[in-house]
Amino acid sequence: MKFQILEDAMQKEARSMRAFLHFQILNMGTGMAINFEEDFFIAVKERPYDAVLEIDDELARRAEFGATWDEGDYEYLLEAYALIKSMLDGELIAVSDRPTAPNVTGDVESDCKKLAGFIENIGGQCKRKAAKARLANLERSMQAKIGTAFAYEFSQGDLDRVQELINELRGLISESDKFEEKHQRRLLMRLERLQSELHKRMSDLDHLWGLVGDAGVAIGKLGKDAKPIIDRVKEITTITWRTQARSEELPSGAPFPQLEDRSSNDAED
Repeated sequence: MKFQILEDAMQKEARSMRAFLHFQILNMGTGMAINFEEDFFIAVKERPYDAVLEIDDELARRAEFGATWDEGDYEYLLEAYALIKSMLDGELIAVSDRPTAPNVTGDVESDCKKLAGFIENIGGQCKRKAAKARLANLERSMQAKIGTAFAYEFSQGDLDRVQELINELRGLISESDKFEEKHQRRLLMRLERLQSELHKRMSDLDHLWGLVGDAGVAIGKLGKDAKPIIDRVKEITTITWRTQARSEELPSGAPFPQLEDRSSNDAED
């Protein structure tokens, strides 16, 4: 079981890297300002279909508040298209009916319509895939709860402590003035969803391990001020590792993959 999990994780990371490289190549030398924040690329790697839906929602919002497309919309759509195409080419997402790539000419209104059409098409297919994936996750979760499938099981004390730590993280992020508003809102939504999915028996621990990526972004943005966040993420991942090791019957004292806080060293440099 544990070897299959490791193999799946390695394949997922390889797909993520291919998508990232495609995106870099598409944008190389363009000089454009990236509309997507660093933490969004974590979502792209961990929840690619949800990331596409978020782009699709932003596209709908822009279309709702403007009768015509402007230069800001054009830049966003170009980057969104480049990212989604990179995810498709890198096999991070898959669709059954891939639309023809839009032929951009430099005409803002015409190009925006074509780019938006491509993104909406992919978004609609991803929405169906995401719904099926959510149903599959719910089925696994229910099977884990009633004991008919493999599950990671927290002790009640560990579960309560993780919930408490997530509440503390939400408080720290809410009170911080170092995060951009969109980034702050995305982190808080992610933590809220994590809390709603946290149960004593769980079919996977991916979202808990995803906090490591969020901690890395916090270090990059906050430097030494990230320490309270890093400390809580460390404790959560320690509990997660202890639960995973016990559930998968790893040897007692199996080493924990450490999350290193280098914010103080970076600040000194």
